[in-house]
Amino acid sequence: MRFKMILVFVEDKMTDAVMKAARDAGATGATVITNARGEGLKTSKTFFGLSLETQRDVVLMLVEEHLSRAILEEIGRVGEFEERPGSGIAIQVDVEDAVGISHQMARLSEEVEDLL
Repeated sequence: MRFKMILVFVEDKMTDAVMKAARDAGATGATVITNARGEGLKTSKTFFGLSLETQRDVVLMLVEEHLSRAILEEIGRVGEFEERPGSGIAIQVDVEDAVGISHQMARLSEEVEDLL
């Protein structure tokens, strides 16, 4: 079984909705890193040295490769990444190897067999 890592950079107010969408699309879990800061095409505005932009979260998900594209697209749809500039981005990268996921393998095997 092969895996992809989906990394999501999202406004903190949308994190729960994005995680629910990912789980509904087949993700089995995630790690959330809170209070990240991002900067896009426009430089961020400050007020007396304090940033006025919204906080971001980084969500990391290890997903089975056959499910990854559907999960990625659902995250983008729910997060409105294409509709609202600056709302967030999601990417996926190949994972060469992983440990600590044996408890998820049985469930993932059944889901992937149903897809194929």
